Amino acid sequence: MSDSDEIAPARVEAEASPASGAMHVLMVAPENDGIRGGKVGGIGDVIRDAAPALADAGCRVTVATPSHGFLHRLNQVEETVSFHFDFRGNRQPAWLHTVTGRSPRENVAHRVIDAQALAAPGDRIYMDDPPDSPYAADATRFAAFGAAVIEALRAGLFGAVDVVHLHDWPAAFFLILRAFHSAYRELTGTRTIYSIHNLAYQGVRPFGGHDASLNAFFPGMWYDYGRLVDRRWPDTFNPMAAAIRLADAVHTVSPAYADEITRPSRHAADEWIYGGEGLEADIADARERGRLHGILNGCVYPPERADGPLEPKPDFAETLATFEAALLGWMGASDIVRPEHVIALARIQALRRSGLRPETVMTSVGRLTDQKALLMRRTGGDGQSGLAGILDALGGQGLLILLGTGDPEYEGFFRWMSGRRANFLFLAGYSDACAHRLYRGGDLFLMPSSFEPCGISQMLAMREGQPCLVHGVGGLRDTVSDGENGFVFNADTLRGRVDAMVAGARRALDMKRNRPERFARIAAGAARERFLWSDTVEQYIGKLYRPPPPATTTTPS
Repeated sequence: MSDSDEIAPARVEAEASPASGAMHVLMVAPENDGIRGGKVGGIGDVIRDAAPALADAGCRVTVATPSHGFLHRLNQVEETVSFHFDFRGNRQPAWLHTVTGRSPRENVAHRVIDAQALAAPGDRIYMDDPPDSPYAADATRFAAFGAAVIEALRAGLFGAVDVVHLHDWPAAFFLILRAFHSAYRELTGTRTIYSIHNLAYQGVRPFGGHDASLNAFFPGMWYDYGRLVDRRWPDTFNPMAAAIRLADAVHTVSPAYADEITRPSRHAADEWIYGGEGLEADIADARERGRLHGILNGCVYPPERADGPLEPKPDFAETLATFEAALLGWMGASDIVRPEHVIALARIQALRRSGLRPETVMTSVGRLTDQKALLMRRTGGDGQSGLAGILDALGGQGLLILLGTGDPEYEGFFRWMSGRRANFLFLAGYSDACAHRLYRGGDLFLMPSSFEPCGISQMLAMREGQPCLVHGVGGLRDTVSDGENGFVFNADTLRGRVDAMVAGARRALDMKRNRPERFARIAAGAARERFLWSDTVEQYIGKLYRPPPPATTTTPS
């Protein structure tokens, strides 16, 4: 597309006019599950569900994501305009594509920006960098994305925007440019919201001396070192820290997480406490200034669940067939036969031959990382892993099914355990169909996260009437109540948390076996819970999007 195809100002005015009077929110995020191929994790879920909920609340929403080199090809393009933005000291061509969402909604527009600097090899949303250069590839791409978004906003390509809502560190460069680049000073009056989805990922890079550094991204830009620096490493800038300092309002995805991240982290010896990950001073300052708001994410509930009873659990043989089909698909897509897939197939075939559903099916779905699985891998007071303790509690009549992939060390640990424990089925991959079967078909859902900004898996399991055993942190603490709609464990040390998790599993399993009426009441309590997006976006509008009234002073008479 040629430069002559760039959008004209008159067209921008015409585009903005239909929604005059409605608050226009521009959401800027690396993921968007509202379009095909736009999801890796929870950010994609949030954008997918929050945008239509805001439209239902009377807002107009535009979602802007990078194309990552492939999203504009996966989705139907309705319209394309070209523009240029400054990056690495050069004018870069870019194309703003309006694409059709997976579930088109009035007043929700999906835009993807395509440019060479935003593309990732292999049609990926996030890259893996070597340990000696963390975030280098992604920081480069997302810095270019921020430059493209803010230039498109300045040029009016999104129409008149009232609020810019930025999600996690990949969107933080917008705020850096708005604060310090001379071309964007006119945008300082546009209200900005910064959402923290996970403090474990901050995008830290050097100020200079590297191709993937702030000075290389935006050469010649004056900036306030103190507003951008990472306090732990004075020669680096921290996009997430900068966004927390520069945004008009800061948002976390649960109230409990907002409180936890104002405290220091401790990752030594037997403590392993997750807190502000080095940003606790900035977060506490935002709280003291009234800029920090913890608002719980929502969950989508099918209309038929409003009044009617829960559907019966799916047939176990059909569930096993779903798992087998997924495994064969994963095996067929790889040049190497992975032993964990072979073990899982053998386990499934043995279960199918028995023709019986285990007495208790415990389920778990999640990324295999320290955040999600540390307590299963670490040892408790008896010297064995938390996973081994849970499998002992399940016994020969129970089964734990874990669906997930992630850190190779964790995958190796779960592979090793799956080859030695007949009551453990490890599905080393991800499939929506398998996950749905686990949420619907399990008796007890395990989510022992060491920290959890909000969590969606526990909400999905509860929606299906499956109570959850959770570590009482973050959004898990805000959604699961011990003895009412699930089971919660806590302890002061890492070893103590492993022991508490195993004890919690024994308590829940004992209740199911020996006090089934009590367990059924807890399961019914889980099914009754409602974490509605309508409630969440009402708080977005009231607490985040509408600026607080100006402070008033009274003069003594």
